[in-house]
Amino acid sequence: MTDSGPVLPWLVIRQDDNGNRYRVGRYATEDEAQKIADSLDDRGHEQLYWVERIGQPAL
Repeated sequence: MTDSGPVLPWLVIRQDDNGNRYRVGRYATEDEAQKIADSLDDRGHEQLYWVERIGQPAL
């Protein structure tokens, strides 16, 4: 936590079937973000979900 509020460095990103990317949410831990990404991915839609740390580009 900082003076300006909690630090939420982990993002869940969604990419739709047209290649558009959207930030789904920000989370405090990688585990928390991964659980959200997994639960969204389990819905079986054509979107991709993954976790990124702010300041580190996706591979």
